[in-house]
Amino acid sequence: MPQRSAPRKTLGRPPRISRQEVIDTARRIVAEQGVDRLTMRRLATDIGSTPMALYHHVRNKEELLVLLLDDYTAQALHRPELPAQPRERIVVAAAAIHDVLAACPWIVEVLTADDLMSASALWFVEQIIDGLVDCGLSPERAVHGYRAIWYYTAGEIVIRTTAARRRADDDRPTYRDQVFAELDPIELPRLAQVADHWTPLTAQDTYLDGLRALVDGLLTPR
Repeated sequence: MPQRSAPRKTLGRPPRISRQEVIDTARRIVAEQGVDRLTMRRLATDIGSTPMALYHHVRNKEELLVLLLDDYTAQALHRPELPAQPRERIVVAAAAIHDVLAACPWIVEVLTADDLMSASALWFVEQIIDGLVDCGLSPERAVHGYRAIWYYTAGEIVIRTTAARRRADDDRPTYRDQVFAELDPIELPRLAQVADHWTPLTAQDTYLDGLRALVDGLLTPR
């Protein structure tokens, strides 16, 4: 009499996951290894689920990054008390964004895509554009002004963070140090004058000075 085959084991459903679990795990991956290492497959593996299960919460990596932005800025961005003077209002709102992003540099790597915007940051964008309009710019020019301020803010953090990482990973003299050591003082007298102080000078935090100068330039009548 032929033996009956053993009953096939029924695979259970993968454990149910929450959107917050997805966000928390994605944040950890990005913070530890960078945005490039965040993939839906890697995220699913770390959670102990499947990529298909993730799609119930997020459609793709871009939407996941937006969720990360919203989650971070909702907790970290606090609306400051704004001055009545519109020019100062612009500076305070932009500086608040800068301080929050500088404390979590991986966020800037996401925002440099320029088409991802956190809903939690919209109030700050509103204050900057409103301040520019109150100073006499048209709404259209105010948008261009905000974009210039954002590019300056994101670029300052990206460059400063990248330089800090490079110094932490390798304390050997850089190619720039070599070039500066060989400057011709006749051809490049100003650079030669500051060459010995270039590194400490460029390491100084001059964001607010630059921001005020940029705002002044944006508001100068053409």
